[in-house]
Amino acid sequence: MDTNAESVSSPRPFFNRDLSWIDFNERVLEEGMRGDLPLFERFRFLSIVASNFDEFFMVRVAAIKRALRAGVSERQAGLFADPSGLSPAEQLKSVSEKVHALMRRQYDCIKKEIFPGLAKGGLELMRPDSYTVPQMDFLEMFFMGQIYPILTPLRIEEDKPLPFLGSRHINAAYLLVPEFPSSEQEKPEEAIVMVQLPAALSRIIWLPADFSEEPQPDRTEKNPNGAAKEGEKHKWALLDDVMLVWGGYLFPGFRVKESMLFKVNRDADFSVDEQRDEDFIEAMEEVLEDREKSEAVRMVYSPGSVRLRDALAKRLSLDADDLYEIDGPINTGELLELASVAGFEDLQEKAWKIYPAAGFNEDTPVWDRINQGDVALHLPYQSFDPVVRFFQEAALDPQVISIKTALYRTGGITGGGLSPAVVSPVVRALEQAALNGKHVTALVELKARFDEERNITWANQLEKAGVIVVYGLSRLKVHAKITLVLRREHDRIKRYVHLSTGNYNEKTAKLYEDICLFTCREEIAYDAGLIFNMITGYSLIQTMRRLAIAPAGLKHRLLGLIDREAKRSGQKYPGKIMAKLNALTDTDIIKALYRASAAGVKILLCIRGVCTLIPGLPELSENIQVISIIDHYLEHSRIYYFANGGADELYLSSADWMPRNLERRVELMFPVQDEIIRMNILDMLNAYFRDNCQARSLKADGTWMRLHPPPGEKPFRIQKDILSRAARESDTPWPVKQEFTVRRSPAGEK
Repeated sequence: MDTNAESVSSPRPFFNRDLSWIDFNERVLEEGMRGDLPLFERFRFLSIVASNFDEFFMVRVAAIKRALRAGVSERQAGLFADPSGLSPAEQLKSVSEKVHALMRRQYDCIKKEIFPGLAKGGLELMRPDSYTVPQMDFLEMFFMGQIYPILTPLRIEEDKPLPFLGSRHINAAYLLVPEFPSSEQEKPEEAIVMVQLPAALSRIIWLPADFSEEPQPDRTEKNPNGAAKEGEKHKWALLDDVMLVWGGYLFPGFRVKESMLFKVNRDADFSVDEQRDEDFIEAMEEVLEDREKSEAVRMVYSPGSVRLRDALAKRLSLDADDLYEIDGPINTGELLELASVAGFEDLQEKAWKIYPAAGFNEDTPVWDRINQGDVALHLPYQSFDPVVRFFQEAALDPQVISIKTALYRTGGITGGGLSPAVVSPVVRALEQAALNGKHVTALVELKARFDEERNITWANQLEKAGVIVVYGLSRLKVHAKITLVLRREHDRIKRYVHLSTGNYNEKTAKLYEDICLFTCREEIAYDAGLIFNMITGYSLIQTMRRLAIAPAGLKHRLLGLIDREAKRSGQKYPGKIMAKLNALTDTDIIKALYRASAAGVKILLCIRGVCTLIPGLPELSENIQVISIIDHYLEHSRIYYFANGGADELYLSSADWMPRNLERRVELMFPVQDEIIRMNILDMLNAYFRDNCQARSLKADGTWMRLHPPPGEKPFRIQKDILSRAARESDTPWPVKQEFTVRRSPAGEK
């Protein structure tokens, strides 16, 4: 059971942020340990935990380590102020203890349940101690023919810097002794060599099914072709094991005495020089280069050599608490390609259907649909296609004269070298729009962590097509998701706006739960124009009619809404606040929620990840309930509801209630004004707090208790309920009005 109890004994009523984040990953881990889920679904959850910890150490732990090295406790100077009262040293100790314990559970499950279950289902991992003689022969030939030529051994010498060790890259380390030591030496001299596993090679090596024949080509590629026959097994080996078994061929004249695999997490928590406006891309590229050479904060390694472990830890300046031994593959997410093997569908959850959005059809331009009224999409239950169409039709429509958009993260890139191909349909549409002579402005956030290189690449592509590219704001990240399309209609300019809680990324739109809104309401469109003027040029902060923007006024607005709820709460209209967020850590917001709770306001919070608010404290937070939903899709939307004495208000936002979002980023909060959309979202938000299958409730002692249906009550799973809502809505076409407000000219007519 998760616990953040270290903070409960503190006189300060806040949990520790980083320990709460680890608790979130324990909830994800528990999903992976559920025996009632299909194996690949479980493996996916376990792999998410491994990937999350990489980023956690590279960012959060790196920052705590820097605070500790500074030698100034936050209790003394507030240099690294933590509301829970824990010092950097106390945080690092607790982090190490909790993560070590979670990783032991994680790999124990992988070793004892996931891999044996896959083998029983027909995908059997062969380890070195179980290789047959024909398999040994095949793998030896495979190593010499397809692995050995690519490898580059790098010696590690005491008086020279370590060879390049990229963050998160898997490496093999070997302790060597001469095969024929000199008789004059009492003890043979040992040498250490490391070899990086090439990223171009799959970690999975398929073993031939019939050793009487030549290996089939598809058996040495990522996946075996064709569906598995009933009872047929596909056997596979790990590149990791092959490297350790046959790596000695790299060192003729030496014998491998010991070996192990390892990866390093490096400090990624430093930013670009904001003053270098003239060469900002070059400055960002320097940051990316420096990130790969920064201080190590953690080493993950396989068992096999205490000597190698200690030698590497010493060279990397890592303590015992920074070393994480795992009995299983490193970077398990790279093995999820197993799920794409045909014939093993019973090992994974059946794909959830993505439904079309009502009202959007091929015969009706998006402008006509939006002019009939606001449209909301709930991703990924509903298709992302209308968002892509919004950009594509804007690119091709001769009446559209301008597109302005803020892009934080978008789709990926294929290819390499000097001319990679941008595959994001949104970026392609923006390129096409510029080539068609439209005035296109794209605000590209180069400081989107771990997406910087990708964003630089497609920003360059946009500039080549003639798009005006603005590279964010100095000292602020632009995290808002907003697009403004200006269209000439009836001798005037009509503005269409798209607002979202999530990114313009067609891949994550199939995995992350988000809500987006299309509208042409004049007040929202007016505010959207002001926002783009503020973030692309020089403009004084102006009063918004409908939108709230951070860091200028969003936090102040939220505090006002919470305090208003406390003041208006009464017997006739009892106060109520509901919020669905990814994280809650802002102390000012939490204190306001405590005040509202003390005033009798009922507060329901659905927090996916970090929550530093402590619920259930007498006379402080006894009216606050906190739940967390971990399920098939990643909960990502931000929804805020305030009862407001009967005149209730509902908002969507790109911002979590964290200091970074409210004070150091450009974020948006926008109202849901359409009555039907508002009632649907509100009904759904209430339903989140009825989940008794995937929800967990946070207690005052820091534990998370999984909820189960009480006796006589039916199971209720919110994500399945939303899926059913999307199915019903797709069968109910939007009522088409008798007249359209848009009159389009024939193509090319002015």
